[in-house]
This record gives sequence, C-alpha cells and structure tokens, in this order.
Amino acid sequence: MSIKLIAAYFAASMQSVRPGASEGLHTLRAVLAVGLLTACGADPPVRLTHIAGTTMGTHYNIKLVNRQQELSTAQLRTNVDAILARVNQQMSTYRSDSELSRLNRNATTEWIGASTDLLTVIDAAGRISRLTGGAFDITVAPLVDLWGFGPAQSGHRVPTHQELQEALARVGYAMVLTRRSPPAIRKLDKDLNIDLSAIAKGFAVDRICEYLESVAVADYMVEIGGDLRVRGRNDRGAAWSIAVESPRPGNRRVQRLLQLHDQAMATSGDYRNYFERDGLRYSHTINPIDGLPVSHNLASVTVLSDTAMVADALATALLVLGPEAGPALAEHQRLGAYFIMRTADGYAEQATPQFDRFVSK
Repeated sequence: MSIKLIAAYFAASMQSVRPGASEGLHTLRAVLAVGLLTACGADPPVRLTHIAGTTMGTHYNIKLVNRQQELSTAQLRTNVDAILARVNQQMSTYRSDSELSRLNRNATTEWIGASTDLLTVIDAAGRISRLTGGAFDITVAPLVDLWGFGPAQSGHRVPTHQELQEALARVGYAMVLTRRSPPAIRKLDKDLNIDLSAIAKGFAVDRICEYLESVAVADYMVEIGGDLRVRGRNDRGAAWSIAVESPRPGNRRVQRLLQLHDQAMATSGDYRNYFERDGLRYSHTINPIDGLPVSHNLASVTVLSDTAMVADALATALLVLGPEAGPALAEHQRLGAYFIMRTADGYAEQATPQFDRFVSK
C-alpha cells in the first residue's frame, strides 16, 4: 500500500460562535486535518465530495465519500449551511437576536423557555463542569471581557484585584439550572452571562454528522475551526489521517499524526491568542476558578471522544487544569488525551493509552 497524495488543511479555531475573539475557556483549536489517500488495490474509486465555507468566525471543511453518486454537492452545502445558521442563531454571543443573547439579557431568576438544542449543550456543559471541578464553566464571560478577550474587544489590559473579585462573583456554573419538561433554563443570578464558545462549535460538528448519516453517508470527515469528527474511511479505504499541530512558534508543523475511523477530536492551546505586558504573557485561556489567564507550561491538549461537543469542552478543561491535574484526570477517566508541555529544552509530550493507540507509528 503506497502513499499517492497527502492533502493537508490547517484549521485554526477560533471561537466557536464568537468571530475574531477568545471566549476565555474556549481556546485556539490548532489542528491540521490531513486526508491521506492511499492506493488500495482493486477497489473501484469512488467520488470524494469536498464542501468548505465560513461559519462562527472560522472555516469549516467537510469531506465525504459519495458512494451514492446522486447526492448533490449543492444540496449538501445548502443543508449544511442551514444547520450552521441554526446553531449560530441559537448559541451565538455575537448576534444580539440569538436565543442565547436573549437569555443573557433576560433579567429574571424565573424559568425561561429554551430550545432543546440549547438545553442539550448547557446540560453537557454542566456535566463537564462537575467532572472537572469547575475548570470548564460557561459563565466565565465576565472574566473574559475583563481581560479584553470578549466580544466587545475593548483592548487587552491587566485588571485590578477588586475588578477580578467583582467579576468572579458573577461566575459559577452551579447558578445555571435546566429542566427538560417543558424545556427551560433558570439563572439563579439575573445578571448571569452564559457563553458557549468552548462547546457550541463541537455541537455544530455533531449536528452535521447526524445529518450526513441521515442521508446514508457512512464515510466522512467534518471539521469546524479545528474541532472535527470522522466516520468510516476515506475514498481509498484508508483511515482518516488527522494531525495535531505543533505549538512551536513560526511555521506550522505536524506534531503527531493519527489514524482515526470513528472518533471526534479537538485541540486547545494557549500559544496563539495572548498579549504581553511588562514582560509577562497573558493567555486568552482564563481559569474560571481564580479569574486569571493560565500561566503553567502546558501548551496544548488534544482530546478524542465519541462526540465533538464533548471533545471540544474537555480539551479546554484539561488545558485549564494544567500539566499535573489535567493528565491525572484524563488517566482516571480513561480519556484519549495528549498533552504537550513547554520545557527548558523545548517540548515534552504525554499521552494516555486511549490516545496513543491511534498515533501513526
């Protein structure tokens, strides 16, 4: 089996539903998606359909094996764009008319009716918040805004201790309640501000995958700003070859190459979106527990999961937890996770067995 072509696409995330900004817990998803096409004997060639576009302040790329041949690329694109528009309308913090923006403006502590999709994402966020001891928190927006990484883009600055304490008083995932029947959300603090930027992009990937499977597409790669999910094999019968990008500054390079069949993947890093003041570096990844940008030596975290939504949120949470607590939680939960740490000599790597078995040797 010989290599015929490597088609590479870099996807640098940024912000699931907040174009051009950092959501604090959302992180820069620096992933290189690589389609490795191999010669596979006598299997007849099938059509590889490629759809690309922009959404949520970043790019999306979809590759699917169109075995039916009658699937219209134009119709696929129309339906994909409709799914993305719907998620944006529900969960964007940049659109004043989105469902989430209206919820944030609603100054009440009573139950507020919500769509099933919004409820699903907030419920998943709550589970990951509890799992990670609050390292993932969708109410982190006041801190993100305070450091100048929010939608207003008011300029980066180092806040005072008093400002930090005031913002921290408005942060806490336990202040968001949900109920399923009838679907509704309740804010225990009327001024609570919910931001789904670190999870909604992954949810959008999953929604597109569900659509593709509904039209009998069994082999695909769906990627939005670095969050991705694959199923089956590529058009030559090989695994989807997906690369994690090196956090080294300068030209983008592949750090590790994975062979994936039926997994979702997301990467969080602190090495692209940051600012410097008085010789100190402030990452856009904000720890919702102490309100400070992460300052440890963990540069990048990649997570494998069954869904892109979970991988998206967990990658952020493990990055916040840092180079000791992050790998410890991943090991305990048997997560597929890969960590790249800065060292005095360059970079060190650590991977769980659940991740390492997918690494191309």
